[in-house]
Amino acid sequence: MRTRSSGTGELIPIDLEIEATARRQSGRRRREQSRENMADEQQQPRSLREYGMPDANGVLSSIVRPNVAATHFELKPQFIQFISQDSYAGLANENPVDHLSRFLEKCDTMKLTNVSSDAIRLRLFPFSLRDDAKEWLNDEGANKYTTWDSLAKAFLLKFFSQKKTSKLRNDISTFRQNEDESLHDAWKRFKRLQRQCPHHGLPDWLLIQTFYNGMTQEFRIYVDAASGGSIMAKTPTPPQLC
Repeated sequence: MRTRSSGTGELIPIDLEIEATARRQSGRRRREQSRENMADEQQQPRSLREYGMPDANGVLSSIVRPNVAATHFELKPQFIQFISQDSYAGLANENPVDHLSRFLEKCDTMKLTNVSSDAIRLRLFPFSLRDDAKEWLNDEGANKYTTWDSLAKAFLLKFFSQKKTSKLRNDISTFRQNEDESLHDAWKRFKRLQRQCPHHGLPDWLLIQTFYNGMTQEFRIYVDAASGGSIMAKTPTPPQLC
């Protein structure tokens, strides 16, 4: 759009996005000022004591936090505390799969316009760690993780050892129903073992067979009666794809 200036025949262009232009110009001025300040600091001589002091510019995170397009974006202290309450330390009795499941469940309660899930998860995940687990993340090197998938995979690779995998797979394979345990509770416990080790690699037919053989004789009789005959004579039905 153009308008005619007073006293001349020339047309003056009108910027229809004047606010966006002003923000770009303001950002450009800030960057130029920052470069000038850095240049001034580099030119200023430093004392021997200053050469031995740590520099805040050298403190780099192993996580690259994605930029967000939202005008106002803030992680509330209450939500950070909510994440920190269930922190993971990297102990042998802790399950990293369970930790990721709880962490994602909490993160999914926060939905912000123009803010990706990765932007939220990558910013919050360090607050969900402590002790050895936090030290691991700090030691990973600067700017190593740019996506949530890469960070989650590295976390599981570090804290879900082959030894832990073998133990949980063995717990599944040797499952036995307790004498005072109901069929419902035994099934829940069996499913929980699988959930704690989603990469167990055991096929469905073997899982069914393991659970059936692990039940007490009394409950095997009940299950056979409910299925109209021995369940071991049945053919497992593969899951249907939707």
